[in-house]
Amino acid sequence: MERQYTREVLASRTYVEALAVFEALWRQARLLNPEFPGDWREDIASDLVLARVLHGLPADA
Repeated sequence: MERQYTREVLASRTYVEALAVFEALWRQARLLNPEFPGDWREDIASDLVLARVLHGLPADA
């Protein structure tokens, strides 16, 4: 039942909402470990392009 609820809640999220959640989680991770390397935007740049296209947004937004 929990899995079904999670799937339903996550399925209704927009790209912008999901990105905001991810950014908040990243900030929290950096607070827990300031030495954490890299910039998450660089790490997932190609994934973000794909997500934007799949959600009908411009690839270079």
